[in-house]
Order: sequence, then C-alpha cells, then structure tokens
Amino acid sequence: MLDTLLNTIQTTLGPFGPVIIIGALGLVLILVALSFLLKREADPLNKLKDQAKRDAQRISTAPSLRHQDKAGDKLNKYADFLEPQSEEEFSAVRLKLMQAGYYSKNAVRTFHFMQFALGLSGLAIGAVYALFRATVADPSTEASIMMVMIPGGVGYMLPKYWVTKRQQTRQEEITNGFPDALDLMLVCVEAGQSLDQSINRVSIEMRSGAPALAHEFETVAYEMKAGKDKIYVLKDLAERAGIVDISSFVTVLIQSATFGTSIAEALRVFSAEMRDKRVMRAEEKANTLPTKMTLATMMLTVPPLLIIMIGPSVHGVMTMMNSGAL
Repeated sequence: MLDTLLNTIQTTLGPFGPVIIIGALGLVLILVALSFLLKREADPLNKLKDQAKRDAQRISTAPSLRHQDKAGDKLNKYADFLEPQSEEEFSAVRLKLMQAGYYSKNAVRTFHFMQFALGLSGLAIGAVYALFRATVADPSTEASIMMVMIPGGVGYMLPKYWVTKRQQTRQEEITNGFPDALDLMLVCVEAGQSLDQSINRVSIEMRSGAPALAHEFETVAYEMKAGKDKIYVLKDLAERAGIVDISSFVTVLIQSATFGTSIAEALRVFSAEMRDKRVMRAEEKANTLPTKMTLATMMLTVPPLLIIMIGPSVHGVMTMMNSGAL
C-alpha cells in the first residue's frame, strides 16, 4: 500500500513529489504551532512582570526615550514569540544592537522578526528553485534538500551578519574619533568648564566628524542632566561602546573623581596616550600593506616580465625548428 501511495505521488507530482509533500506538511505544522502560540493567553502575573521589566529598561536607556518608533508597537502581540524569554539572552542581544547603533525599544523584536521572515523567505525561494531544477533535470534527494536549506540558512543569518558589520564599523568610527574628542574635552576643561559642560560641548562639536561618538557623549550629557549618578552614567557609556579605549577612559575619570586628582591632568596624559595609539595603529596598517600587495604584485608583474624576457628566445627557437623541418 505504501509503494502504491508513493507511485501515485510520483506520478502526480513527479520524482520530487515525496519531498514536496513532506515540506508542505512541515509548513502546515509550523503554521498550526504558531497559531497556538500566538492565541495562547498569557498569565496576568507574567504580563505585570514583563511590563515592569520593559518600563525599567525604557527608563534606564535614554536613547530609547528620544528615538520613538513612528510605526508603533505593531509587533507587540508577537513579543512572546519574537523576544528571548531569558533576561541574560535579551540583554546580550539588546547590547549588541545598541553597539551597532539600533537604540529603539523594539530593536530586539524587529531583529528576531527579520531573522524569522528572511529565513522563511529563503526557504520559499529554495523550494521554488528546487522545483524548477526538478522539472529541468533529475537531482538527488540530498541535492534538493540542500537547495531548500541553504537559502533558508543564509536568510536567517543575514540579519546577524548585518548587525555584526554595523557594530564593527561603528566601533571603528568611535575609535578613530576618540583622540580628537579627548583633545577637545581637555581644551574645554582647561578653559574652566566642568566635566558635564565639556562632554556636552564635545557632543556638539563632534557631530560632523564622528556622529556615533557624538551620540554617545550626547546620551551621557542627557543622563547627567536627568540626575543619574555620574559613575553609573560613565559605566553605561563603556558598556554601550564596547571599546577598550572608552573603558580605560571611564576608569580614568572614575579614579580621578574618587581620589580627588585633577581631571585636566588625567585627560592630558590619557589624550597623549590615545594619540600615540592612533599613530601606532596607522603604522601597523602601513607595515602590513607590503605583505598584502606581494601576491598582487607577483601576479601583475611576473607574467609580463617572463613574456618580455623569454618570449623572443621562444620565438627564435620555434623559427629555427620550423626552418630545420622545412
């Protein structure tokens, strides 16, 4: 009976029929499971706890107060499905998104929605391509499965790759503009301004050269104006940036405030060190440049050089051989 059923499916849908049936059943099961998850009524006590956590995170994150989403919480009813239920996992994803420049309160939800949507889109594209290949040729079952799974995996990993690249680009921008910001902050402090005023001034002056760094300093200025403790504000800055230089800068400022030393002197020494580190980074890139150019230089210069040097000799030998043969 099973052989008869398989033969009927293959006769109706072709040799790729069993895979189509299995894929359709899997998609139906996924949709049924999602419908049950979305329609499940949440516990009122859990709702209160989740709302309290969101309110605490919204209050503790100043950028989310200024960057409100115009579209609203369209994905709010899918929060239980699109957001990690573990507080540690949620904090790790949110921190990574903040380091990449996504400060919206719905950033985690949108990130997981994009992974889910692109993953399903990739699976659909792979299934269409596999069906097309099945009509043109006769691929094996393993090849057909790979045609379906690879686009789905690529679509699922694409948002994570995009966020990682944005995070690296933003951190590089902050690192490159940080020595200039320290020099400007040192000038402001030596001119008689307080640390709060100098940070606010730096955030204004650095908007054109390093907008990511200016945004971080602007966040610090707003949090200090709101009355948040300066030590916690600086620690939050180091955590949001995720850069060793920023962490060292925060440590210097905290130690200077704790032991009562001069902030101007600490900034002078630290800014000189940051300028030296920027010069060393430039020298390191310059020293690695010849190694990177070696392969390209050999590929572009050695073949023409061999043609110029050996070409006439080869032509002469071939001429002599042809004349001797004649």
